Amino acid sequence: MTNTITTKDGTRIFYKDWGIGKPIIFSHGWPLNSDSWESQMVFLATKGYRCIAHDRRGHGRSSQPWTGNDMNTYADDLAELINLLDLKRAILIGFSAGGGEITRYISRHGSKRVFKMVLISAVPPLMIKTKSNPAGLPKEVFEELREKSLADRSQLYKDIASGPFFGANRTGSKVSQGVMDSFWLQGMQAGHKNTLDCIKAFSETDFTEDLKNIDVPTLIIHGDDDQIVPIEAAGLQSAKVVKNSILKIYEGAPHGIADIHKDRLNADLLAFI
Repeated sequence: MTNTITTKDGTRIFYKDWGIGKPIIFSHGWPLNSDSWESQMVFLATKGYRCIAHDRRGHGRSSQPWTGNDMNTYADDLAELINLLDLKRAILIGFSAGGGEITRYISRHGSKRVFKMVLISAVPPLMIKTKSNPAGLPKEVFEELREKSLADRSQLYKDIASGPFFGANRTGSKVSQGVMDSFWLQGMQAGHKNTLDCIKAFSETDFTEDLKNIDVPTLIIHGDDDQIVPIEAAGLQSAKVVKNSILKIYEGAPHGIADIHKDRLNADLLAFI
């Protein structure tokens, strides 16, 4: 079943709603959409869970508004979806930028409707390098990302997919052409302005204080060969801040765990929830 909601500012948000049971909500990464969760949704829906995944504003089949492409608005859109569906004791799962989205959701809207959380290859606490965050990536990395997106974003997505995202640039990589093509297709479905704004949102938003507000059991999963969101600045740091958190490190795993390590991830998710 597929549906849409319309937010307070008139943005249409597309979402998938598969299965019956305790709700699980998936928040995707940049520049993807809810299709990136298909392996997890099919698996968990067949195990008796209700799996819900939305296309973030500006991505996939949702509207492409000129404004509101920031973490506060992303979190508020998610809150509208959760409230409209009247979800209770939900499990929030966020990948990459989606990990920032669900973290900001808890900070802005509380955990009264949340049972547990999972952060997968997630951007918190802060991606960009600062004096207080020396393990982050230099600002020039994200400036170059924006420049390449403006110059030829179609080729940029192909280069990311065939290089660092799935670890295709590592010896022994087994990522398929189909998986890489899916990344490119999802990226090209997103709005150009929206994906540009989202780069700033996921790289410059500081989630340190948001992480401190997480008061539900949290599973943190990160690959130690993540070339997109390095574990040293992300998963390892989040695990130190989040109370009641469990850290699972996937040895040699790249950023795109949901595809490259889907069987292991699915088993870990089922065990945790």
